[in-house]
Amino acid sequence: MQTISKKTIVLYVVLMSTFLLQGCTNWKKKYQNLDVEHQNLKGLYERAQAEKGQLSEQVSQSQMTIDELQRKIAEKQSAAKASGFGDGYDVRFDAAAGTITVTLPNTILFSPGKALLKKSTSVELDHIRSVLQSKYAGKEIEVAGHTDSDPIKKSKWKDNWELSAQRALTVLRYLVARGIPEDKIKATGCGASRPIASNTTSSGKSRNRRVEVIVHIR
Repeated sequence: MQTISKKTIVLYVVLMSTFLLQGCTNWKKKYQNLDVEHQNLKGLYERAQAEKGQLSEQVSQSQMTIDELQRKIAEKQSAAKASGFGDGYDVRFDAAAGTITVTLPNTILFSPGKALLKKSTSVELDHIRSVLQSKYAGKEIEVAGHTDSDPIKKSKWKDNWELSAQRALTVLRYLVARGIPEDKIKATGCGASRPIASNTTSSGKSRNRRVEVIVHIR
């Protein structure tokens, strides 16, 4: 048998050691890469869980908002029905003040900057007059005119106080001419002093331009 020299053995050992070291290094790199990928996936999972929690909270808040809106709509409908004015009218009870307030947007009654009714006969005011006479006869009634905060520029009115007062008087005269006793009704011009919405938006201004018929039920 041919004897293997020491040099051959040493060379063989060196080659095997090199191979094994390279193998260990490759596995170490693979492990590190896998660990990095694992950390990335973990981060993505945690972010997804956080976003899921935020989404659930938003959905919950949205549902609360929807429920609140539905509750308010139901309350308005119930108030309108109980008051006798019926659906389609914005009716509000104030138990502390002992009043029922029916709100009519100015767009129903008046053109912009005007204090004359759009039509000689108003279906809305006739309905309100009918309910006042049948269900609230003898009760004190106040007609309050309201405007937004935009200053008067192109109409004849001195200011919003005057415009709101004239509109309230127009509604008062309409009701009196159709049977509401003069000694049971008065008109008030509130101008822009009692907003029910923000005057920074067009929709808010539209809500603030209104006439309220207030019935004192106590």
